[in-house]
Amino acid sequence: MNDRKLILDVDTGIDDALALAYLATFDNVNLLGVVGTYGNVAMGTAVRNTEYVLERLGLRHVPVLRGSSHPSWATSFIPDAGCAQFHGTDGLGGFGPAAFARTASAPAGMPDSGETGIPATSAPTYVSDSAESDMRSLISVGGYDVHDPHANPATDSFSLTFSSCDSANVPCSPTLPEGVRFIIDAVRRYGGGVTVVATGPLTDVDTALTAAPDIAGKLKLVMMGGTLTQEGNCWDLTAETNIIQDPEAANRVFHSGADTTMIGLDVTHRCLLGGMATRRWRETADLREHAGLDPSAYSYRLFSPRTLRFLADIADFSIAANLKSDARLFSAGMPLHDPLAAAVALDSTLVSCLDLPMKVETETGDSHGTRGRTIGDPEGLIDPQAPRIHVALHVEAERFMDAFSTRIAGIRR
Repeated sequence: MNDRKLILDVDTGIDDALALAYLATFDNVNLLGVVGTYGNVAMGTAVRNTEYVLERLGLRHVPVLRGSSHPSWATSFIPDAGCAQFHGTDGLGGFGPAAFARTASAPAGMPDSGETGIPATSAPTYVSDSAESDMRSLISVGGYDVHDPHANPATDSFSLTFSSCDSANVPCSPTLPEGVRFIIDAVRRYGGGVTVVATGPLTDVDTALTAAPDIAGKLKLVMMGGTLTQEGNCWDLTAETNIIQDPEAANRVFHSGADTTMIGLDVTHRCLLGGMATRRWRETADLREHAGLDPSAYSYRLFSPRTLRFLADIADFSIAANLKSDARLFSAGMPLHDPLAAAVALDSTLVSCLDLPMKVETETGDSHGTRGRTIGDPEGLIDPQAPRIHVALHVEAERFMDAFSTRIAGIRR
């Protein structure tokens, strides 16, 4: 099989980790790099989680790069309690790096941007009370303005470090995040030969397209986010979590002309991983550990017993959290949002799509709709050349679920 080049842009929570595990089972997947961004957790935490998961999967050679630390409409970001409910405050259900060892990755005494997502490399700037008030008004708490009644920080207390900005309402980073530059360089080099899989907010992709508009016609993007025919999973039951984080960025990506496939709740809510699969992973781990099975007897990469149990642990955390949130919808298990997007990047036949001009509502109210809603763009009724998005509306759920759980277990068909 041909080499498949991928770049993942992740806000590494549980389903992002499972997506990485699924891709790790393919010998023909060339994971060029993984960009960690904000979303389920702060950007710094996403980077650490990604490094940790890749090491557990035997992929420590894959570069991990820092992406955006906050949405395009805000100057800083704080993870919210909703994401912590489904992923744990560490993003990995309490089974992340700190669960095993607290070995500091940064020199002692260095500030850690993982708690708030604000880069700790810029020297703090003293600002007036009014300027500080303006900046605080641009804090995103899981996609909601800090003053919004839906803003619900994942922790009881938080601190912010304000960094110097070029001007008011402009993101503080003076240069492109290294992960954004990596995406630009890879698309310029490989064109459609590389697929960017975005399983968090679309801020990094939007920033890349804004900084390098020449890549729009070359960019092949598979994104997990949005919903067209189903309820959303945010407070208003209209918006989807990744989109609500940065609706402006998502809207710009939808209109960029990039070859974009939207893997939304329309299909991910049909792909539910239950306890039967995680029990099989644990049983396989026990068998592999005690029977000394020969890895050459299997058709693809085997995970160690410890890694299999780790994957089962984080999946079981999510299964329980989803069941608690909606026993009717998730009685069969956790939705495999991000793993499905990763799988579609390798096999587009898993889903059937409707090509539609799409937009994202960026305001709420009369003549606007609901902020974060992904909906057909009426501009397409006027302009036949309006960019279209491949919106996945049907999925071969049984085929995907069988392949996913089987490949993780390492069982040859």
